Amino acid sequence: MSSLALAPAPPAKSVVLYRNGDAFFPGRRFVLNQRHFQTWEVFLREVTKSIQAPLAVRNLYTPQHGHRLARLGDLQDGCHYVAAGSERFKKLDYLSHGRKEQRGRRKREALQASCGFSPHSQLQEFWLRPCLACSCCSVFRNGDLLSPPLPLPLSKSSPLQWDTLLAMLTERVSLHCGAVHRLCRLDGTQVCSGEELVHGHYYVAVGDEEYKKLPYFQLLVPQGSVSTTLWYVD
Repeated sequence: MSSLALAPAPPAKSVVLYRNGDAFFPGRRFVLNQRHFQTWEVFLREVTKSIQAPLAVRNLYTPQHGHRLARLGDLQDGCHYVAAGSERFKKLDYLSHGRKEQRGRRKREALQASCGFSPHSQLQEFWLRPCLACSCCSVFRNGDLLSPPLPLPLSKSSPLQWDTLLAMLTERVSLHCGAVHRLCRLDGTQVCSGEELVHGHYYVAVGDEEYKKLPYFQLLVPQGSVSTTLWYVD
């Protein structure tokens, strides 16, 4: 067997992308691995969809100097880049521009987001109430190795009915296939009631498709975090 066949796959990279000319876009984290992004074009198509770019993304630039990247190999793990279409790179302070004026609002939004709160959600009371006192687990999207897990509050004092909880996840998770029909553990076994959910554990929201057993935790949860060391149950 050749040494090439035995060579390990390149390690995954994590990068954050901003929208060109949008100083208030918070950035979107992407995890790159050779299995899911085999070409530059495939990656740019996914970026276009994920950051909701007004035009198809054609170029990536370094945020400070606007140096253009031309291939996947140019991306460096842990770095930040700006996604643009065919227009010129717009030099802004993407990492901090405009944040001082909106610091108070951003802090409130971050607190709300950590509890799964959305001002447009029909279930916003449930998402806000756990900020005061509750436990929490985390939910991945089935087959999605790009999006971080969504925090799911667990209120023992006023738990939701299972159908209501699935409807809430449908609104929050936004699966490509539509509604959330099942919630699975990382080993693929199905959760059938809210009483089975455990604080600090990770789950996968599944639609009407089959559960896809993928390394969600290994690729989407920062290594060395408290979540990694205490909450992962395979």
